Amino acid sequence: MAVGQLPDQVREFARYLRDLLGRLDQAAGWCGVFWQRDPDGMRACLDGAEVPPWDVVQALLHDLAADRGIPEAERETDTARALHRASVAAYDARPGGHELLSDRLDMMLTEQRIALERQADLTRQLSAAVDADDVDRINLDLAWVRDDHDRATARCAEIQERMDRLVEAERPSWVDLGTAVSGDGFGVFPGGPAVPEASPSSSSPFLSSPSSPSSSSPFPSPDDELRVPRQDAAPAAEALDGAFGEGGYEPVPAADSEPAPQAPPGPVEDPAARATSDAVRELIQLRGEGRSGEAHGVLVEAAGWPADRLPLFAAELHRAGLGADWATLLWEAASLPPDRLVALADALAGSGRADDCRKLLRQGVARPAPEIAEAIIALIDAGREREARALLDSYLRVRTPEDVARCAHTDPRRLIPLLLETARGVSEEHHWDLVHALRVAGFSA
Repeated sequence: MAVGQLPDQVREFARYLRDLLGRLDQAAGWCGVFWQRDPDGMRACLDGAEVPPWDVVQALLHDLAADRGIPEAERETDTARALHRASVAAYDARPGGHELLSDRLDMMLTEQRIALERQADLTRQLSAAVDADDVDRINLDLAWVRDDHDRATARCAEIQERMDRLVEAERPSWVDLGTAVSGDGFGVFPGGPAVPEASPSSSSPFLSSPSSPSSSSPFPSPDDELRVPRQDAAPAAEALDGAFGEGGYEPVPAADSEPAPQAPPGPVEDPAARATSDAVRELIQLRGEGRSGEAHGVLVEAAGWPADRLPLFAAELHRAGLGADWATLLWEAASLPPDRLVALADALAGSGRADDCRKLLRQGVARPAPEIAEAIIALIDAGREREARALLDSYLRVRTPEDVARCAHTDPRRLIPLLLETARGVSEEHHWDLVHALRVAGFSA
C-alpha cells in the first residue's frame, strides 16, 4: 500500500461516520462534547486518518436515539459495528500496526491507573468534606473519574484483542497453545483470546483523562448546558443499554445476558464464605439501586482479597447472575503486584477456572516491557523463581518477540538467558523469533 493511502474499509467507515453526524445536532449531546473536547481528533476520524474508539461511536448512536428515536438507532447499530470492525482490522494491518497498538496500550494502561489513583484521592477528600458544595463538587469529579476508568479499561481490552488478532493472523502457529493447565497451574495455557461480541476500540483521539470535569473534562458537567448531552437523551440511552451494553463502556458483555441477580442462600459460618456472601448481597443491592460507582468499589476491594478466596467469589457471582462483575474484577486484579497476580492465577487454575487464569495473565502482562522486566527480577530476587517464570511464560505467549526483547534492556546479563530459555520452552519458533528480535535490538543472543 502506498504511503498515505487509506484502506478502503477505513474510507468507507469515515463516509459512514460523516453521514451519521449529518443526522445529528452536532452542537448538542455527546457529539457536541466530543467536538468541544477534541476537534482535531473528530476531524481525523471524519477524514479517515484515525478510527474512533467504539465507545465514541456508541455515544453518537445514543445521540441518534435521542434525535431520531430508538428504532432508528437500533437499526444502525449492526451496520456501525460491522463497518467499525472492518475498519479497525484494515487500519491495524498496515505496516507498523502492532507497534502502534502496543504504544497505545501502554498509554491507556497509564490512563487507567491515573484514574484509579484520582478516584482514591477523591474518595479520601469526600470522607473529609463537610461543606455541602464541596461534597457536590467531589461527587461530580468522582463521576467523571469513574467514567474515565471505565473507558480506559474498555479500550485496553479492545487494543489487546486487536493485537491478539494481528498476532494470530500473522503467526497461526501461536494459536495452538494447548488446552490444559498443568497441576501447578502454569504448564501450558489455553490459547486464543475470546473476543467479546461488542468491545470498544481505542485510537488516538479522545484519550486524555482530565484531573476533574471542571478542567478540560472529556465529558459534560450536568451543570454546564454548553457541554451536557440533552436531558432527553438519558431515557433513550437507558432503553438502548440492552443493545449497546451497560452504559456502553463496560469491558464485558451486557449484564442482561446473565440471569436475574439472586441473593446467595442462607447465612454461613466460615468467615471467608461469610465475607463472600455479604459482598454478593451488597453488589445485588447496589446494582438494583443503580449505584454503579459504589458497586465498582466493592469489586476493587475484593480484588485485593487473599487469592484462595476469589474462586469462591467467582462462583457466587455467577450463581447470582453477576458474571459481568466477575469480569470487571479480573480487570482490576490484573493491576495487582506481580507476585499476587501469579498467586491469584494459580488459585484460579487450581480450582478449575483455567479460562479465568488465562484471561487474568493475558491482561496482567499488558503492562509496559520495563515494568514486566522489573517485576521478573524482583520475583527472582525474592526467591520466587517459579512465579517469575510463570509471568514470563505468559508474556512470551501473548506479546510479540519485539515486545519481549524490550524487556532485556532492564538487565541484559540476567534477563536474556532467562528470556531465551523460557522462549525455547514455549516452542522452537518462539526461541528463534526472539533470537532475531534481540539481535535487531542490538543484543548478541
